[in-house]
Amino acid sequence: MDRRQIVRTGAVGAVAATLSRPALAQSPLPEVKWRLTSSFPKSLDTLFGATEFLARRVAQMTDNRFQIRTFAAGEIVPPLQALDAVQNGTVECAQTAPYYYIGKDATFAFGTAVPFGLNTRQHTAWLRHGGGQELMEELYRSYNTTAFQMGHTGAQMGGWFRKEIKSLDDLKGLKMRIAGFAGQVMQKLGVLPQQLAAGEVYSALEKGTIDAMEFVGPHDDQKLGIAKVAPFYHYPAWWEGGAALSLFVNLQAFEALPESYRAILQAACTEATEWTLAKYDALNPRALRELVAGGTKLVPFPAAVLEASFAAAREVFAETAAANPRFKKVHDSYMAFRAEEVLWFRVAENGFDTFMARQSAANRL
Repeated sequence: MDRRQIVRTGAVGAVAATLSRPALAQSPLPEVKWRLTSSFPKSLDTLFGATEFLARRVAQMTDNRFQIRTFAAGEIVPPLQALDAVQNGTVECAQTAPYYYIGKDATFAFGTAVPFGLNTRQHTAWLRHGGGQELMEELYRSYNTTAFQMGHTGAQMGGWFRKEIKSLDDLKGLKMRIAGFAGQVMQKLGVLPQQLAAGEVYSALEKGTIDAMEFVGPHDDQKLGIAKVAPFYHYPAWWEGGAALSLFVNLQAFEALPESYRAILQAACTEATEWTLAKYDALNPRALRELVAGGTKLVPFPAAVLEASFAAAREVFAETAAANPRFKKVHDSYMAFRAEEVLWFRVAENGFDTFMARQSAANRL
């Protein structure tokens, strides 16, 4: 074999060896370790469980090179300081509900839910294809963060009441654990909004310090044992026709990630959203059946209460928009999208759901 053949053979062998190596070995991606703080305790296995699901999927998709360590509310910072911890770099990311921060800017509400707003699917559609994500990103970046939808509860229950709400008069002077925009709307109807941590609610209701509370839905509510001291379970939560959670990410930390890690993180957030919603849909029916079997009285809000609440919500929106140009910009986009979505849902979705509801009521399912 002459020298030229040896050189050619060697070159081909070198190329083949290079092509056969795993891509990761050729250009190893960095090892990244992040901390995630949640606004929820570990006892809420679906809400906090979404963070564990996210961390597991990110690790799986990066051969464990991108690891996220999760911390429950209070382990690093209090639950309502999650955004601050991300903004100032105490942690790289946080799982929370954007509407917890309407005290900073009322516009945050549109990241989670507003009274008589979009349902779960409609909200996701607005964020992904209606310009919502881009509008919210303007807000998030002003707080040195970016954010991705990561979790959804679906429509929530209207809460637990010591006495049944039969008319608007029953709301006057009512002390209710409820905050945010819903609290402002309820206040216009005579309710006295209270802010309490979930762990304080049972004793407050038992002692009569408060008369009512709202939380999430049957699966989570059942764990609190509220049915023992507040037997009336009203529905629906017109303030949360669909409540989205988000992963807030420190802007510098996100931009320092390799492009592939950014895409993986966003994909895992989307998976976590589907996982959370599916789990609630699977577990809520059984929990509600058990609550009713145990004596819970399931009661819809009277039509007059819903109508008055709708009118009061419009007042709150108008007042807030007049004082906050950023809020108005997002509000106008959101509400225009709502009008189109509700019009469409009235046709196919509502037509199908209403028929199936009639079959359920007739015990045909």
